[in-house]
Amino acid sequence: MSPVLHHLYRGRMTIWRRIRAHWGAATWLRTLHVATGLLTGLLSAGVIATLVVGSVLLVWTVVVPVIAMALLFWTLPLFTALQRSRFAAHLDVHIAPLPRRNFSLHPLKWLVPQARALSTWRQLAYHLLCPLLNGLGSLALLTAWGGTLAMVFLAARAFDFSPSPAFGAAFALIGVGLFLAGPLVARAFTWVDVIAGEALLGPALSDELAQRVETLQESRAEVIDAADAERRRIERDLHDGTQQRLVWLAMNLGMARATLKDLPEPAMQVITQAHEESKQALKELRDLVRGLHPAVLTDEGLDAALSGLAARAPFPVRLSVDVAQRASPTIEAVAFFVVSETLTNIAKHAEATKASITVVRKGDRLRLAVRDDGRGGAAPERGSGLRGLAQRVGSVDGELRIDSPQGGPTTIEVELPCE
Repeated sequence: MSPVLHHLYRGRMTIWRRIRAHWGAATWLRTLHVATGLLTGLLSAGVIATLVVGSVLLVWTVVVPVIAMALLFWTLPLFTALQRSRFAAHLDVHIAPLPRRNFSLHPLKWLVPQARALSTWRQLAYHLLCPLLNGLGSLALLTAWGGTLAMVFLAARAFDFSPSPAFGAAFALIGVGLFLAGPLVARAFTWVDVIAGEALLGPALSDELAQRVETLQESRAEVIDAADAERRRIERDLHDGTQQRLVWLAMNLGMARATLKDLPEPAMQVITQAHEESKQALKELRDLVRGLHPAVLTDEGLDAALSGLAARAPFPVRLSVDVAQRASPTIEAVAFFVVSETLTNIAKHAEATKASITVVRKGDRLRLAVRDDGRGGAAPERGSGLRGLAQRVGSVDGELRIDSPQGGPTTIEVELPCE
């Protein structure tokens, strides 16, 4: 085939594809979308108008408006789901669902959040706008498609009975114009309907941000729980494995030190030094294991775990724990870490002679305070220890407050959510 003929053939095929696309299945699906939009819009608007008018007319009864509003908020998601399925079936447009709201048997606890939610009024606006928009679209499409048939009929009659062919040609020309305009009308009204549907039926930016925040909070909670579980596993492995081997090594070195008296002095010095080093390593390992996640915290709770910390402190510590109901394991681990790290900082830097620890649970909040009579001046920007405390507390949405003037005393208060 010559290049000229090939170019003409491709041009003719392109024109034919455009004609098929103009009057293809998509056009008739758009027409069906507008028609069903009018029907579903009239249904939803009728139900909504009935409930609103009924609640306004019978507002003096109090109970009827509450029931009407409950029915309205209950039916809105149903109509929204119907409209979303209409968009998906006819236009292959998938509107993201709105975030679910927790249902409560208490009517006010469920109605008030529904009434305050912006998404409720956005849905309501679309369901009231839908019959108007699709009604205009249906009227325009009826004019286009029905007018085409009417013009064809009038053109045929004009050619049969009119002495002049001008009347028939005019009717035929109008019919062709309406026939060409039909797909454009369907496209225009569905385009406007898609914009309105995505803007009013889909989640708003605030809903998406709230959903994102909730997802991030859940992800963060899972990460924190996984890290806490990993610490417990490391503590268990060190306690049951490495620590037991060190105990066995220290015991055997002690036996050798006690029984092998006839060894040369250099050999005895090596055994003695190895024995002391093994005991020191065992002590450091025990301290490390306790700092990770002591088994007593899991088994007995904060009171027993903090009692162990207070007993091992190099200064007197007064402990008061009032926790009637245990918090979650992650929160208990954070509270233990805060007290452990604070006592360590007091011993290293505060030059304190005494300290006190108070732990109280009030409602769903766990509050603890560590006070010492040291030299004060503690601030997160001056060291990594307090910054680590702030990060650990913030990881579970807790609050850390430090009151440490120069000269003391120092008070560190922490408030944690129990779940």
